[in-house]
Amino acid sequence: MRDHRVRSGEVELAVRERGAEQGPAVVLIHGYPDTSAMWDEVAERLATRFRVIAYDVRGAGASTTPENPLHYELDMLMEDLAAVLDGVGVEGPVHLVGHDWGSIQGWEAVTGDRLAGRIASFTSISGPARQHVARWAQDTARTGPRGVLEVLGQVRRSAYMPLLIAPRTGELLARTIPLVFERGMRAMEGAEPRPGHPAPTLHRDALNGLGLYRANMGRQNPPEGEARTDVPVQLIVPTKDRYAVQSLLLSARGRASRLYVRRVPAGHWVARSHPDTVARWITEFVDHVEGGAETQDLLRARAAGEPGKDFGGQLVVVTGAGSGIGRATAVAFAGAGARVVAADIDEGAAKHTADEIAAKGGEAHVYRVDVADADGMERFADYVRATFGVPDVVVNNAGIWISGALLDTDEEAWNRIRSVNLDGVYRGCRLFGRQMAERGEGGHLVNVASMAAFAPSARLPAYATTKAAVLQLSECLRVELEPDGIGVTAVCPGLVNTPIKRHVQFVGIDPAVAEQLREQAIRVFERRGYPAERVAEAIMRAVQHNRAVVPVTAEAQAGRVLSRLSPGARRAVARFGRRVGERTQQRLERQRPDDGTGQ
Repeated sequence: MRDHRVRSGEVELAVRERGAEQGPAVVLIHGYPDTSAMWDEVAERLATRFRVIAYDVRGAGASTTPENPLHYELDMLMEDLAAVLDGVGVEGPVHLVGHDWGSIQGWEAVTGDRLAGRIASFTSISGPARQHVARWAQDTARTGPRGVLEVLGQVRRSAYMPLLIAPRTGELLARTIPLVFERGMRAMEGAEPRPGHPAPTLHRDALNGLGLYRANMGRQNPPEGEARTDVPVQLIVPTKDRYAVQSLLLSARGRASRLYVRRVPAGHWVARSHPDTVARWITEFVDHVEGGAETQDLLRARAAGEPGKDFGGQLVVVTGAGSGIGRATAVAFAGAGARVVAADIDEGAAKHTADEIAAKGGEAHVYRVDVADADGMERFADYVRATFGVPDVVVNNAGIWISGALLDTDEEAWNRIRSVNLDGVYRGCRLFGRQMAERGEGGHLVNVASMAAFAPSARLPAYATTKAAVLQLSECLRVELEPDGIGVTAVCPGLVNTPIKRHVQFVGIDPAVAEQLREQAIRVFERRGYPAERVAEAIMRAVQHNRAVVPVTAEAQAGRVLSRLSPGARRAVARFGRRVGERTQQRLERQRPDDGTGQ
C-alpha cells in the first residue's frame, strides 16, 4: 500500500494506493457516511490486476474538513477527483467506480466536461445521476396508477433526505447514525463490521456529510440537462437495496450509449456483503474496455441495458409454452428482451411459439419435455445450463385438468394429475432453483397455481388439491430461498380463456355427458373472455416486484379474500357450486339420446 496526502483547494485528501503502478488505474469513490475503508475487500481483490486508488472524500475519514459546511458542491467534488488523479500521477484515462454519493460524483464526472477524456469507464453502484432521478419520476408517474405508486414508494424510501437537509433536524438524525449503523450492517446487509468499517470517525463523518445533501439537493440547485454520456457505464443493481427501487437505479437506460446492467441479490452495501461478485464484475468490465473480448455475461449485461427491455439479456424458461398461459408468457418475456426456452410435451406447439417470437424479432429455443418424467426433467435442466447458462426466471406452467368426484378418481388419474401439476412444479423448482443458488446472482421461480388453490370444489378435487399444494410449496420455497436472493411467486389465474378446457379429462361421467359438460365449460370461459396475455403481464409484474401470491382475475381475487376472511362462507359457496353441478349433470343425462340399449 502507498498512502498520499493530496491538496485540493482548502482541503487535504487522504489517498491510498494498492496494486501494480503500471496496471490500468481503478479509482474507488465511497458514499455517505462511509470512508474509503468501505472498499477494502473489493480493493484487495482488484489489486492483483490493477492499480487501485481509493480516497476519503472531503470531510470524511483522514481527509480534512472544509471551513464552510456547504463546500460540498459537485463542482468542488470534481476538483477533488481531478486533484487525486494529478496528485498520484495517473497517466491516461482511469476506470471509475462509485457507490452511493460516490456514484453520484461518478455520473457528474462522465456527463460533464471537467474530466472529459480522463475517464475510461464508470461502474455505478446504488447512486443514480440527479438528472436521471428527475426524469425517471416524471416518466414513471405518467405510466398510470402503478407508476404513481412506484414513485411514492421511492419517496418513502428517500424520506430521510429532507430530514438531513433541514437545519438542526439533520444534525439530530446524523447523531443517531453511529448508534444504528453497525447493527444495521449486520442485520440488514449481511456484512459483518470489521476494523476500519464502520470508521472510528463515523460520528464526525455523519455530521460533515450533511453538506452533500444541503449543497447539492436543495431547491436552489435543480439539476439541469439529461446527463448523457458516451463513456462505457456498468450498473451494478442490488435488488434488495432499501434506499432505491430497481427502476430508479436503472434510470440511466437510454442516456448512456454503452450501458451494461448486472443485478445482484444484495442490499445497499453490496461491496461489503458481496466483494467477490463486485470485484469480478469490475474486472470483467475493465478488461473489456481495455481491449479484451466482450464475454457472454457482458453481452447479456449490455442487452439488459437497452431501454424498454425490462428483461433484456435474461434467460427465461417456460414449461407448457406451447399454448395458453405458457405461450403468452413466453411471447411476453421475449418482447421484453429475454431469451426464452419454450418447453412443452408437444414439441410442435412449442416450435409454433418459438416461431411467433422469432417473427417479432425475439430469441426463443425449443425443447420437448414431459414434466412428469423425472429423468427427462434432469436432462432438460442440464441441457439448459450447458447450452444457455443458468436461467434468471423459470415459469413452471405445465398442467392438466381432471374433473369428477374424488371417489371416481382412480389411481392412474390421480397419479397423472399429481405428477404433472405438482411433481412437475417441484422438479422445476428444485432443479433450476439449485442452479440459481449455486450461481449466487439471484433469480425468480414462478409457479402457476389456480384460484382453485383456495376455492374448494366437489367437481375438481384432484385439480384443486394439486394447485393448493403448488401454492403451499411456493410459500415454503420462498422462505427457503430468500437468503439466496431468489424470489418465488405463486400465480393464481381464474377463468382464463385457454385451450386447457378443451383437453379436460372427466372421471365417473358418461362420455356423452362429459362432452356436453366440456362444451358448456368452453362457452363459459369464452364468454368470460379473459385473455392469457393479461396473465402473462401479471407474471412479469410479479417477477419485477417479487410478489409472493398473485390472484389474477377478479374472481380469483375474490376467492383469495373469501378464503382468508371467512372459510365458512368459502365452503358455502362450494356447496352451492356442488348443487348446481349435480342439477346440470342430471339435466344433461335426461337429455341424452336413447342408444337403444334401454340404459
